[in-house]
Amino acid sequence: MEKKVSSTLKRLLENYVMRTGKLRGAWRKICKPSSYLHAEFLKIHGNFYHIGEKSRINVRALITDPPYVSIGDNCAIAACQLIGHNGVIGVLENAYNVKLDSVGKIVIKDNSFIGVGAIILPGVTIGPNSIVAAGAVVSRDVAPHTVVGGSPAKFICATEEYLERLIERSKSYPWHSLIETRNGDFDSKLESELIKQRVDYFFNNGE
Repeated sequence: MEKKVSSTLKRLLENYVMRTGKLRGAWRKICKPSSYLHAEFLKIHGNFYHIGEKSRINVRALITDPPYVSIGDNCAIAACQLIGHNGVIGVLENAYNVKLDSVGKIVIKDNSFIGVGAIILPGVTIGPNSIVAAGAVVSRDVAPHTVVGGSPAKFICATEEYLERLIERSKSYPWHSLIETRNGDFDSKLESELIKQRVDYFFNNGE
């Protein structure tokens, strides 16, 4: 009964938050929304310039200036930082008695991925079909169909080359047949069996 009531309350809270934009912190803590649902919330209430279809935004992503951010279709934004302004402006204005402005748009085009801990600086355009590796610091545009990483971010390989590596790696896993039947990139019906097989493979050498 408790579980049923709890699930009802969560659903009511989620509906209220999606409708009004209020109680976002409580919603994140209690309901633990998926990155897809969080993107839908931000599309309605986040004041972004644009968020496309089927995109996902991690709830821990720090996006300082949503009005200057455009995110295309099928993009994934992990727990990274998208920084739209230069925070030193106020210090320099006070120190040198000048008036300054230093802002820039961030455009993430279709089918692009921003990894955990990456920092995207003002004035950067990424993609389409590009990947920013975890921890990368991106201060310049990322060309279409490329993978970049490091600080400052540098070209690693073409996206298609990286895809081929992932295809080969996926085929080498004993659980590849399960992946072939998986619905999307996460399937709750298969996850427990996938974890079991992965743990066995990683730590018990399949024995």
